[in-house]
Amino acid sequence: MHEDDMPVNAALKAYLETRRSIPAFQMSEPGPSRAEIEEMLKLASRVPDHGKLAPWRFIVYAGPERERISLELAKVAMANKPEMAEDMIQVEKTRLTRAPVVIAVVSRAAPHVKIPEWEQVMSAGAVCLNLLMAANALGYASNWLTEWFAFDRNVHPLLGVSSHENIAGFIHIGTEKLHPGERPRPALADIVTFAGA
Repeated sequence: MHEDDMPVNAALKAYLETRRSIPAFQMSEPGPSRAEIEEMLKLASRVPDHGKLAPWRFIVYAGPERERISLELAKVAMANKPEMAEDMIQVEKTRLTRAPVVIAVVSRAAPHVKIPEWEQVMSAGAVCLNLLMAANALGYASNWLTEWFAFDRNVHPLLGVSSHENIAGFIHIGTEKLHPGERPRPALADIVTFAGA
């Protein structure tokens, strides 16, 4: 098919041309309803998944549970860094409360007789990006963060993560208070090689 005959999804193209993460601290209520969250998760799950393993799962943090977990995380952070400044203590106490909803994408990648573990890890990354786009498609702002507690196995039980799992990211979802504008993007000449073209 000639490129002039190719159908164009103008709405999707416009979205991708302007896609931008909104900092979690620039989000506010309202957040998505449970029905909207479930719709987002269905959309997010439609990713490349070699072997149909679904090597990822979701944990949804909403309501007062976000504050409880944040305060527990702050205790760990302060124990690890007793000299922490007061402003950083406040940051730690609000890790999961900056946006109305936070969803952990948990990687369940594991050795498999046929499917490389790296492909399973990349599938979880694809879920994170799909979840960002699903949130935006439903009219919400979103941001993909990891932060220190994604990598600290001592706090994984607090977060609901098992010892054989890893956190691919925390997707913060809410209503945009202020759009941060565009940010610099890499020039194609710096990142693209055409082999044989």
